[in-house]
Amino acid sequence: MRGYFAQVRRAGFDIGVSTGKLAKAMVDVLLQLPPEAAPSKELVVQHLGLLGQMSKTRDLNAAWNSAKRQVVREHPDRFCLDGKVLRPASAMEDRPREKLSAAGHRKLATLAAKEGMTPDEFLGRLIASWRSSKA
Repeated sequence: MRGYFAQVRRAGFDIGVSTGKLAKAMVDVLLQLPPEAAPSKELVVQHLGLLGQMSKTRDLNAAWNSAKRQVVREHPDRFCLDGKVLRPASAMEDRPREKLSAAGHRKLATLAAKEGMTPDEFLGRLIASWRSSKA
């Protein structure tokens, strides 16, 4: 079926949907995905149906990049960007920090667990304490 739509596009027919509208449709699909589903471009394009099949690849890529930024900005509780990869926010909690070694992350996690908070909260309190002692 996709080959048929490729022939139609090559013949000069286009759906005429802007990347902004395509990105908005992608955001709508991302918000409807269940929490256990990994948010990927292939899955979103598949759920777009005919709109996703008829769109040009470069339009899909531009819309996907825009949709990722938009969904992270509007729904930080559900999604987060790990570099260029869109991930569920829950998957980022146990991930080691990029600039922190694995051993340092383990030590930070154990100290935070002893205090009964998340590593991010614990690190925030450490920084606040350091700033107040410095001033």
